[in-house]
Amino acid sequence: MEKPPRSGGRERPAREALAALLAAGLLLHALLYLCLSRAYVSPGRAEADPGPCPFGHFKLGARRNCSPWLSCEAMEGEVRKLKRVGEGAVKKVFLSEWKENKVAISQLTNSELKEDFLHGLKMLKALQSKYVVRLLGYCEEQFTILTEYHPLGSLRGLNETLHIPKYKGMNTWHRRLMLAIDYVGIIRYLHSSPLGTLVMCDSNDLEKALSQYLLTSDFHILVNDLDALPLVNRSAGRLVKCGHRELRGDFVAPEQRWPYGEEVPFQDDLMPPYDEKTDIWKIPDVTNFFLGHVEGSDIVRLHLFDIHAACKKEDPAERPSAQELLDTYRKVLTLLIREAAMPGTREML
Repeated sequence: MEKPPRSGGRERPAREALAALLAAGLLLHALLYLCLSRAYVSPGRAEADPGPCPFGHFKLGARRNCSPWLSCEAMEGEVRKLKRVGEGAVKKVFLSEWKENKVAISQLTNSELKEDFLHGLKMLKALQSKYVVRLLGYCEEQFTILTEYHPLGSLRGLNETLHIPKYKGMNTWHRRLMLAIDYVGIIRYLHSSPLGTLVMCDSNDLEKALSQYLLTSDFHILVNDLDALPLVNRSAGRLVKCGHRELRGDFVAPEQRWPYGEEVPFQDDLMPPYDEKTDIWKIPDVTNFFLGHVEGSDIVRLHLFDIHAACKKEDPAERPSAQELLDTYRKVLTLLIREAAMPGTREML
């Protein structure tokens, strides 16, 4: 007597489980594509210049045509100041208006720091990209710079912004990690810029470091202040020193601190120079600020523990590069999105 074929009961659940697994995999890939494309290829974030304008031109708001950087005369005749919105050691910033667009005017406040101001302008012109605030015009004679305005301001106000009802939906580990990825991407860009290896020197404490960056309305980060951006050139034996005063505190890298003890008074000419790995030392502290204390942020910190420990190596040569950090951050984001999309995958397998 022939046995009935066993293709019914046992194979159907197996096929159904396989189909469910494949469907979940497709969903995962869709989610990864959506999230990562938003993280790295969102509007206005092209790797080259922001928008299809040639060097020395810009496109702003709903305007379709590129405009040349505004000259002294154009800025004086077409830009209207509205109110002061910030002031630092080098410049003060005014919310202004140009042809119904909100813009920002930066003006020198201390004539003794005009070299810093002009260096920042030089860097701003040379480094126009998705990482840098958009330059709209300048007037060297009057020490004035015109840039795109970002109403959310500097990163110092990130936590306050995320508690505004309009932005509470952004207050997640995922969005916060994406901001950290933006930040590390900027450091990577500066370390491999068209001008060479640049060091973000205006970052001697967390508040100062955060003040150098702007938060855009679509929740990306732009570097805004490039006044203190010296060049490292190892082949020429050129290293840097961030200022001429003694630096203290755990936020700055060990090689930035006076190495000869309290018994020897600080002398700038005796202070050894250093390289871009000072930026790497500071990244874990800045990322810790980004992650905050939302649900899931401690899991992110756990995944970043090893790379962050490497950033804190006493020997700068043993610290990872900004590119290695960026690769790790992206891998962690991908891994955690996968786990969030398929929380039962391990059990199914």
